[in-house]
Amino acid sequence: MKNKKILFLLPYPVKKAPSQRLKFEQYFSVFINANYDITTNSFISDKLWHILYKPRYFLKKFIFTFFGYINRIKILFSLRKYDLVYIHLWVTPMGTSFFEFIVCLISKKIVYDIDDMVFLGHSSEANKYFQRIKGKNKMIYLMRKANHVITCTPKLDEFVKQFNSNTTDISSTVDTKSNYIPINNYKNDHQIIIGWSGSHSTSKYLYLLENVFQELAKKYNYKLIVIGDSNFDIKGVDVESYNWSEEIEVATLQKFDIGVYPLPDEEWVYGKSGLKAIQYMALGIPTIATAIGANYRIINDGINGYLVSTNNFKLWKKRLEQLITSENLRERLGKEGRKTIEEHYSIEANKDKYLAIFNSLLG
Repeated sequence: MKNKKILFLLPYPVKKAPSQRLKFEQYFSVFINANYDITTNSFISDKLWHILYKPRYFLKKFIFTFFGYINRIKILFSLRKYDLVYIHLWVTPMGTSFFEFIVCLISKKIVYDIDDMVFLGHSSEANKYFQRIKGKNKMIYLMRKANHVITCTPKLDEFVKQFNSNTTDISSTVDTKSNYIPINNYKNDHQIIIGWSGSHSTSKYLYLLENVFQELAKKYNYKLIVIGDSNFDIKGVDVESYNWSEEIEVATLQKFDIGVYPLPDEEWVYGKSGLKAIQYMALGIPTIATAIGANYRIINDGINGYLVSTNNFKLWKKRLEQLITSENLRERLGKEGRKTIEEHYSIEANKDKYLAIFNSLLG
C-alpha cells in the first residue's frame, strides 16, 4: 500500500521553535513508522531565525521575509501531490488571508495547529514595528476552513470550537524515554540552582520575581540560571544566563534544583500549554508556577508542584524557601511531577492522538 504524504507548512525552521519541536515535530518518527511520508517547508529561514528576535537588522529581516514569500509561492504549485497539509499558526505572517485562502483551496485535506492565543497579537519587543501589519485574521480563517484543528489548552480549544467543531486538545509534550531523563540527587551538597527557561520575549516575566530573588539572595547561597536570554541579570543575585540552543537545553535544565514559571495575568496566557512546567517536571525538578490557565491541569498544588497566584510574592518567597531548605520536599514533589509527565504529557501518552486524526482524514 502506498504511503500517504503529509506536508508540514511551518513558520519556523525545524528543531528551533518550542511551539513546533515540543509539539508535532518530535512525532515525525512516529508518523514515518505509521507509513506517512513527511515533508517540511518553513517560511522563516535559518538566517532569518538567527536575527528574528534581535533589535534592528530591519533591512535583513525585510529581505529574508521577502524570500519567505517567494518560497510560499513556489510551494503552492506542489500542494496537490500531498494527501494532507498540516499548517502551524499561519501560511504567511502578514497581510490578508490570501495565501491561506489559496492553500485551503488547493489542498486535499487541512489540519491546522494553533499554539497560544497568537491571534491576540502578542509580539516581541524586537519586532513591534511588524505588529500593525501582522495578519491576525489568518488564524480565524484557518480555524474555519481546516478539516481538523489541533489546540493545546482547554481555553484555546473552547475558543476554536466557535468556528470548528472538529478539534483535539493536545498539549506540548516531551520525550521522557531518551531525552528528558532526571539526574537530580535532591541533596543540599552543592549550591542550589533555581532555574527558568524561555526566550527573549518572555524573560521579562521572570523579572516579576526580582524582589523575591533579591531577598532570598540575602539569606541563601543559590544561583539563578536563565535559558533563553543571555542578557538577563538581577542586581545582587548570582545569575548565570544563556541564549537558548538545542545543544545545551536539556543538559542545562538538568542542573536545576527548582524550576520557576511566573506569568502575568493576561488573556493570551490562557492559551499557553504550560510548557516550562512540563519540561521541569519531566526532569524531576520541583516546580513553582503561576496559578493560571493550563498550569491548573498540570500541577496539583502541594502534590506534584506548587501553584502561586501572580502577585502573591510573599507566597512565592515562602515556597522557594521551603524547597531551598528541604531535600525531602524537593524529592517528593520532583518524583511526583515526573510521574505526572510520563502518564499525561509524554510522547508515548499522546502519539495515538495525532495518528487518530490523520487516520480519520486519510483512511
